[in-house]
Amino acid sequence: MADEAPKLKPTALPLADAARLLSAVGGQVVAVEMLQADVTAGAPTNADGTLNVASYAAWLVKEMAARAD
Repeated sequence: MADEAPKLKPTALPLADAARLLSAVGGQVVAVEMLQADVTAGAPTNADGTLNVASYAAWLVKEMAARAD
């Protein structure tokens, strides 16, 4: 089974992989720079700098709600 493609781990994606995944499923281009800006603004990351997509989505919802107030 050496020819199997590596599987994405949604709980620990490098920012480049997260950008590709979010672009593919979201219908809009998500650049690594956009994710990095969110991380700089406080988006949660794992200790190794990878992104947990569920935690990131929750952070985005919280940020959007705060901006709506």
